[in-house]
Amino acid sequence: MKVRKTMAAALAALLGVGLLAGCGSGSSNQPTAKSQDNSAAGGDVIKVGANFELTGGIATFGNSSVNGIKLALEEFNQAGGVNGKKIELITADNKSDAAEATNAMTKLVTQDKVVAVMGPVASSNVLAAEPVATQNQIPLVTPTATNPKVTVDPATNKTRDWIFRTCFIDPFQGDVAARFSFNDLKAKKAAIYVDQSSDYSKGLAEAFKSGFTKLGGEIVSEEAFVAKDTDFKATLTKIKAKNPDVIYVPAYYEEVGKIIRQARELGLTQPIVGGDGFDSPKLLEIAGKSALTNVFFTNHYTTMDTSPVVQEFVKKYKDKYGQEPDALAALAYDAAKVLFEAIKTAGTPDPVKIKDALAATKDFKGVTGTITLDAQHNPVKSAVIMEYNNGALKFRTRVEP
Repeated sequence: MKVRKTMAAALAALLGVGLLAGCGSGSSNQPTAKSQDNSAAGGDVIKVGANFELTGGIATFGNSSVNGIKLALEEFNQAGGVNGKKIELITADNKSDAAEATNAMTKLVTQDKVVAVMGPVASSNVLAAEPVATQNQIPLVTPTATNPKVTVDPATNKTRDWIFRTCFIDPFQGDVAARFSFNDLKAKKAAIYVDQSSDYSKGLAEAFKSGFTKLGGEIVSEEAFVAKDTDFKATLTKIKAKNPDVIYVPAYYEEVGKIIRQARELGLTQPIVGGDGFDSPKLLEIAGKSALTNVFFTNHYTTMDTSPVVQEFVKKYKDKYGQEPDALAALAYDAAKVLFEAIKTAGTPDPVKIKDALAATKDFKGVTGTITLDAQHNPVKSAVIMEYNNGALKFRTRVEP
């Protein structure tokens, strides 16, 4: 996620926390789940929230996620719901912004009276929403936020009781990229170009650096930009002077597309490697076909997987939305299924029982892999490596934990 410095002070003041560590509380005037008169409890529906980036810098991710959730919701309700009660989805747009993620979470919990929330997409947005979820004792399940701090408070090293995720975490994803760069691409020298405004980007960069140097590689350049930057040529020229074998850019597609295009314009032909933030059709649109060659990224799944589970999901999604589902759609579909099954297991719209059922999730067969949540509310899953060649995307390899 992107957190602009101008938002940090306001967010800290609002939540009473430092930066985006996420360890803190919402307003003391907010009711807790135990004191809420939750209208879903006695009605014909169970209200579940969706706090996603529907506009702003990573809007394609948020909209794909909501599409995946709606498909899972339709299937679950058609199968009978929870003791005859249907689940009603209430969406809120956090505008790809941390402060708005807090506001959206507050509205869903205190006004809409939801019993659980899915999202946001980005790690920093989840960290901004976390204190509201914890203060009000409402389970939050993110399909996609990969920063370790999302589920574990770095100040105490304790698991955040009310926060869960169904995607792999940055240390694994960054290490996979490092191993691929060193072993498959035969890179010995790497440059890292990080989005300094993003917890997601910084976490991946740290993991890549650790993994690459442990293998015997050398980091010859470490540079930074911030979200919304558009001209990267001065920094890319500095990177070019270091002559790295690979350039690692752990960031989101809006900036990545411009970076790749400008790097190629400067004659940087080295492999460019990134994370799941590359996974958007917008990347091709922004970077251009010719620039997207020798470009690789780690991801959670691919539509090219021949598994029957994957292919059935792809068909259903294409039938409903007229396009192939990206990894965000698949991850959100799985997260929704996990949450809905937890509500069904709880047998009641009681947030505490839903939280306990989520924590007990084991061997759930999802589109993006088998999900068993560990003590830190993280799944252990495989990753795939995707490759762009002249703008065409293909499946390169799968990497196990």
